[in-house]
Amino acid sequence: MNDILFQQLNLSPNVLRALEDMGFTHATEIQAQSIPLIQAGYDVVGRSQTGTGKTAAFGIPAIERLAAGKEKLLCPTRELAVQAADEIKKIAKYAEGIKAVAVYGGAPIERQIMQLRQANIVIGTPGRVMDHMRRRTLKLQSLKMVILDEADEMLSMGFREDIETILGEAPQQRQTILFSATMPQEIMNIIRNYQTEPQIVEINKKQVTLDAIGQFYYEVPMGRKNDM
Repeated sequence: MNDILFQQLNLSPNVLRALEDMGFTHATEIQAQSIPLIQAGYDVVGRSQTGTGKTAAFGIPAIERLAAGKEKLLCPTRELAVQAADEIKKIAKYAEGIKAVAVYGGAPIERQIMQLRQANIVIGTPGRVMDHMRRRTLKLQSLKMVILDEADEMLSMGFREDIETILGEAPQQRQTILFSATMPQEIMNIIRNYQTEPQIVEINKKQVTLDAIGQFYYEVPMGRKNDM
């Protein structure tokens, strides 16, 4: 177990109370290293495998640093966006003035538009974020922080142009956080072009997945997935 307690990370009482409700007392390695850097205002590149607590690593300092501006978190899939939004809402349970909303395709856009009017943390997939930007229902003028979660997955899914458009339209005076399990050349290009002197946090960079996570797959004939 990591020996760093969340109480040692200079967090607000409201966030510590929420973490206690969630059963979290000790920070994981990625959390212990990333949270102080993000709180200090640095651009950060985090390299860590799935299951190490990356959402809290950026979600906790994002909530702590949130002031008058908005923050945006990009996730590659609807499922990850929903998962990240749920965890951030739990962390912000006792924080005043925090309104998080998840925006993604396949859900009624009208409801998302209503929620965006009150939100100051937006978690979304690149495609739906771009959709809201085109509709002018999501504006970036007051954006303070951009977080790219699972950045390598977003690039492999073909979201490079969307990501570059979003980062290109965001204010230059912003904090940019990027988390990824791998660092292909496309990720390095984003780091070079859209981050300022980023601090690098690498956790077990030779290990892409955790030994404690079991991985299984099933071969299913076409048209038979609903039978599983």
